[in-house]
Amino acid sequence: MTARVLVVDDVPANVKLLEARLSAEYFDVTTAHSGAEALAACERAECDIVLLDVMMPDMDGFEVCRRLKSNPATHHIPVVMVTALDQPSDRVAGLQAGADDFLTKPVSDIALIARVRSLTRLKMMTDELRMRAVTSREIGIESAERESIMEPGQGGRILIVDDRRSSYERLASMLEKDHVVDIEPDPSAALFRSAEGNYELMIVSLSLENFDGLRLCSQLRSLDRTRSLPILALCEPDDNAKLMRGLEIGINDYLLRPIDRNELHARVRTQVRRKRYTERLRDNVQMSIEAAITDGLTGLHNRRYMESHLGKLVEQATSRGKELAVLVLDIDYFKSINDNYGHDCGDDVLREFAIRVRKSIRGIDLACRMGGEEFVVVMPETDMAVAATVAERLRRRIAAEPFPIEQGNRMVDVTISIGIATLESQHDNATQILKRADQALYRAKRDGRNRVVADAA
Repeated sequence: MTARVLVVDDVPANVKLLEARLSAEYFDVTTAHSGAEALAACERAECDIVLLDVMMPDMDGFEVCRRLKSNPATHHIPVVMVTALDQPSDRVAGLQAGADDFLTKPVSDIALIARVRSLTRLKMMTDELRMRAVTSREIGIESAERESIMEPGQGGRILIVDDRRSSYERLASMLEKDHVVDIEPDPSAALFRSAEGNYELMIVSLSLENFDGLRLCSQLRSLDRTRSLPILALCEPDDNAKLMRGLEIGINDYLLRPIDRNELHARVRTQVRRKRYTERLRDNVQMSIEAAITDGLTGLHNRRYMESHLGKLVEQATSRGKELAVLVLDIDYFKSINDNYGHDCGDDVLREFAIRVRKSIRGIDLACRMGGEEFVVVMPETDMAVAATVAERLRRRIAAEPFPIEQGNRMVDVTISIGIATLESQHDNATQILKRADQALYRAKRDGRNRVVADAA
């Protein structure tokens, strides 16, 4: 998808120039001539990145950036300030306002396009996570947005890769007050260390003595464990070609030597904040996946997951000529437990029942709660004789020891009925096996409960 760039400047000639440069590289360009227009366009989600002038009459770029970064709906949009201001203090002011970069006019076409491409690529990766998580607002996506706005970006775990002692000692001395800093002078060991160290930022010198710093950055991007680890590159001021190549490879940000202390701190905080925001999004996506397939009360897989996964297991068993068994379990007289002791105690029984089921089956077996007091256990590579043995052992385990309720202050006797069915032929499917196991369960209940009955097919 073509990235959408919002150019914000109150001087029409500047807007036209940037629009022409970006359009020539096939970006989709929209424009705004004031801070208010820019804020409105971002609220409508009309852009993937903002190129923002600082000196505007109604609202300067610093204030526009602060408002964008303090709004949960827009704080994830990258902002690049493009301005004639060229002092280190100006860059720091922009970065502290939340800008992702600060380009000084006149901006070279190569630098502009490389930075826009780099930041929009990161934005689209974040958008994918946000899209997956947005359906799970009830389990924390909104708090992830709020927490990211409040995140100070301090206490980061940082690995510096630099083989010049004077350089890495100076960097460490500047950062150690606010962050946990490790140093790796050996670039060959840095890749392994970064994969094992749970870092939030890598600072990599591109001027290593006997090693190509860009190769290290490329290797970091090629490994699953370090693909999302932010990289802040340190470059010599005249090494534009190496810097542009680094942005193409996937470095997140850069600093030109000599390093300004305040700019270093601002850029490090930005990368640590972004890393933590991305991790929160990933956590929320994982939580939403788990919530979709897990029964909240017992922690077992739910019916939706069972129906999907059972079909795959049956297909796999039939294609390989393997056995497969299905157990359908039902807690006897569960309604009377709810009626006599209350639904909270019924929940206690269900939770304890799930624990005992887990302890009675193998790691490859699939235990699910179908709903209410009915459960299913799917046992790959298991014939009827073994399944019956496991079912009987489980039945005895349930009946042998009363279940604690009311926080362990009372005990209640529980028994279960179990029906078993196995894969009979290559034409069998998940629905048929489950139905036969359910019919066997019905016979177990009809014959007096607290027993195991095998399908007679």
